[in-house]
Amino acid sequence: MPRAGDERHPEIREAVRALCARFPPDYHRDVDARRVYPEAFVDALTRAGWLAALIPQEYGGSGLGLGEASVILEEINRSGGNAGACHGQMYNMGTLLRHGSAAQKQRWLPAIARGELRLQSMAVTEPTTGTDTTKIRTTAVRQGDRWMVNGQKVWTSRVQHSDLMILLARTTPLAEVKRKSEGLSIFVVDLREAIGRGLTVRPIPNMVNHETNELFFEDLEIPHEHLIGEEGQGFRYILDGLNAERTLIAAECIGDGFWFVDKVTAYAKERVVFGRPIGQNQGVQFPIAEAHIELEAANGMRWEACRLFDAHAPCGAQANMAKYLAAKASWEAANAAIQFHGGFGFASEYDVERKFRETRLYQVAPISTNLILSHVAEHLLGLPRSF
Repeated sequence: MPRAGDERHPEIREAVRALCARFPPDYHRDVDARRVYPEAFVDALTRAGWLAALIPQEYGGSGLGLGEASVILEEINRSGGNAGACHGQMYNMGTLLRHGSAAQKQRWLPAIARGELRLQSMAVTEPTTGTDTTKIRTTAVRQGDRWMVNGQKVWTSRVQHSDLMILLARTTPLAEVKRKSEGLSIFVVDLREAIGRGLTVRPIPNMVNHETNELFFEDLEIPHEHLIGEEGQGFRYILDGLNAERTLIAAECIGDGFWFVDKVTAYAKERVVFGRPIGQNQGVQFPIAEAHIELEAANGMRWEACRLFDAHAPCGAQANMAKYLAAKASWEAANAAIQFHGGFGFASEYDVERKFRETRLYQVAPISTNLILSHVAEHLLGLPRSF
């Protein structure tokens, strides 16, 4: 029986599957149980060049499009892994690539492509502002050839496993700008120099094995040459990279969703209750079939977002809708899998409960489903802005 789901870019899929096969379920189960970072897995992906997919060849990367990059992350999740441990290395460098100077790109991108530097972290969200990004309170004040940073960030992931971090800070007070989206700037922070010298990292234990943190900045000095692009244009730069992030997250959700469908379909065929396989019952069949249909629909929107992004065409609506559809579909598949596994769905050895927890995150992050609905209502349907 053919493998369900999309099989575009088969060479990439087969190669990523082969790498992932070296890290069977008990590896990911053990990493999750001990709440540690999957170093060996991420190192293997890095050495194979998969995390440098979007970096142009002139800087040592593969120079692939978003479509190919999305396949890599999809296959990681479909193989039972969790690309959330490393996807930042794939797309966070986009801000540097699109808006950095020639000197900055030459300084950092080749080392990122080789895996010698990890740029896996982006500090944007704050405790008091959430997704109201223009209201952030972290400030950067220029003092000669350096910037002095003070403030706080939260839900900043992979800091402990990164060398560099993208930071969004306000460089012009909100009261002094004409538009609230102005006066925000982007910096590259060298974490090797910053931690303990103005930057304090406080880990946040959470429901999944996802390394995320609260950051405290107290007179952290950043060299002026670490400013990316034009001062005050950081909000626009951040938005520019969100379409890629959301599309890639959609691909991860699709990978999760097909993992759940594969898992529960196999179980429903072999699990016999009252003298018949439970998969013979329409009450079991229909939720699984519905999840599969929704995954295929999400997959179509994912590929449309990739096509537009790679053509340098506007794709904000498609990226948001792909993320919404894929996160919803993976969650429906997860619910079907845990329901029809019964008690075994809660047993660690079946991996359903781990993946169930992991895919639930994407209803909330990197953007909540409600904000996507608001975006569609306002920008596609022309309804009045709700906030």
